[in-house]
Amino acid sequence: MISDDQTLNVDLPPLNAAEAFFLPEVFKGLGTTLKHMAGSVGKWAGGGGRLKTLEYPEERREHLPVEEGGQHIPNFRGVHRLNRDEDGRVRCVACFMCATACPANCIHIEGTESPWDDREKYPVKFDLDELRCIYCGMCEEACPVDAIELTQLYDIVGMSRQEMIFDKEKLLSIYDATIDQKPM
Repeated sequence: MISDDQTLNVDLPPLNAAEAFFLPEVFKGLGTTLKHMAGSVGKWAGGGGRLKTLEYPEERREHLPVEEGGQHIPNFRGVHRLNRDEDGRVRCVACFMCATACPANCIHIEGTESPWDDREKYPVKFDLDELRCIYCGMCEEACPVDAIELTQLYDIVGMSRQEMIFDKEKLLSIYDATIDQKPM
């Protein structure tokens, strides 16, 4: 328990007349709001530039590329996928590097001895909690065999938390659906 002699009372300095009236600060805030509103109306009325609001789902982010030096630079990361190797097997070798590198601790892997000769282990269970993920890309960078990647899909929907925990089969099905798209 903290005694009274260990506490420190801090007295706030008294407000001057302008600060006590609050109107200058209110007008500064209204001025900022009007400036942004006028800028948006000017762009909407054909004043140039692009509105920041998208009319989703008719207008999607991938139709608005960010051009930098003539190159398409994607400015977002989407849902994860587990890649397959040339034989159609999961490419993951259950090294746990992605789970270790993940700052959100949203990847859970259970590995076992591999029945194939080209690797020691493979994941029996690979779960990724998409609601907990912060989409930082650390798992993608840590993987030594490029087994996990972030796709350009970002409009995933789930009606419950359990639907947003992607297991190995769901992550592989995303690979099958996005095999033609270039990964991030």
